[in-house]
Amino acid sequence: MEDQDYSPKSRRRFLQKFGSLGLGTLAVSAGLSESCTNPTKDQESGKKITLLNSKNELVEVDSAYISNLNKNLAPNHNSESRKGLPGKKFVLIVDLAKCKNARKCMDKCQAVHQLRPDQHHLNVLLMKDSEHTAPYYMPKHCQHCDNPPCVKVCPVDATFKRSDGIVLIDNERCIGCRFCIAACPYSARSFNWFEPKDAEKYKDVAYDIEKNVPQKKGTVTKCTFSADCLRDGKLPYCVSACPNGVYYFGNEYEDAVTNGTSGETVSLSELLAQNSAYRLMEDLGTAPSVYYLPPKDRTLIPEIEDTHS
Repeated sequence: MEDQDYSPKSRRRFLQKFGSLGLGTLAVSAGLSESCTNPTKDQESGKKITLLNSKNELVEVDSAYISNLNKNLAPNHNSESRKGLPGKKFVLIVDLAKCKNARKCMDKCQAVHQLRPDQHHLNVLLMKDSEHTAPYYMPKHCQHCDNPPCVKVCPVDATFKRSDGIVLIDNERCIGCRFCIAACPYSARSFNWFEPKDAEKYKDVAYDIEKNVPQKKGTVTKCTFSADCLRDGKLPYCVSACPNGVYYFGNEYEDAVTNGTSGETVSLSELLAQNSAYRLMEDLGTAPSVYYLPPKDRTLIPEIEDTHS
């Protein structure tokens, strides 16, 4: 696979390749128009911003529209949530040899983050490397990249990377353009096309950036590494919910990770070195914070029936 360049120049080349599909106003872009007024012709800057409209078309909009919109967006509130925890660089290790498709991690994540049954912050995939090897299960989260392409394409600073390595979304700033979804090579983000689950129950709940709850129709959602748990000194929800010892989580700076099932703390560097750990699509230069330990001692078995597909 060829390396992919996520620099601003490469994005401009992408947009130039497909060209402008027509001038537009904020009304053409999903969720952009209701909270702002359109500038007059003499107020336009002449600088064009390319957005994705509700018909999945690329349209060019004068930057004056974006400026007006930004005035109506929620401020960068809760600055501590955007800064991250000092002295931390969080990492997740997934031991594929131990995953038995229990999906307790998924159940807990969906319940905590107000997700509909068809939405996932993490998903357990059935994988098979070749016809000569046995299938195995692979939990897949947001990779919380050190070089996240999603952050680079967000026009309103709704998605951001903290000092502790966690990538979050502020859905009070999200305008629903879905550029971050298009930019993510891991398909880790989903769009709230419909009213969230139990919307009435959450209507009076204050928005929490670290938990990304309440969910909001017309915005993007994804794995948060359970940032709210980490602030309280706890392991992520998925890590604690797993009954089979699949997950380790910890601080890269301390070279220590803890197993969510056994509670055992081990050396991160030794765990990675002794188990031939790898990261997904490292060649893209995204520098993921999620490591996988490959499945071991697999024997060829006839078939695994995936009842969740």
